[in-house]
Amino acid sequence: MWGTTWAYIQRYIIGVSEGHTAVLRLVGIGYRASIDKRPQLEEYPGQDFVCLRLGFSHPIDLGVPKGVTASTPQPTRILLEGINREEVMQFAAKIRRWRVPEPYKGKGIFVNNETIKLKQKKIK
Repeated sequence: MWGTTWAYIQRYIIGVSEGHTAVLRLVGIGYRASIDKRPQLEEYPGQDFVCLRLGFSHPIDLGVPKGVTASTPQPTRILLEGINREEVMQFAAKIRRWRVPEPYKGKGIFVNNETIKLKQKKIK
């Protein structure tokens, strides 16, 4: 096998045997996350919700997709696990989109040991 097909099969083999993980770090004052179990809804039957507090006036609730499990070992860390790497990383990107790391203060949501280069303040 060649190319894309081979890569997909390898990812599924690793996903079934070891699993794929994504660790999200919430960096910023007041940024925290929790996992809430809600009553069954039509869109997400029996699923968990990731509740994010990111400095907005309201909490952000995101339904965890099927095939992905979410946990919060600390209030500023989210651990996503699953068999399919694409689903895990897509959900991590969906969470990260709410607060992309900004280069001046270094606040935001970082995925898998991501780092950014901080910029200096502009001086007149």
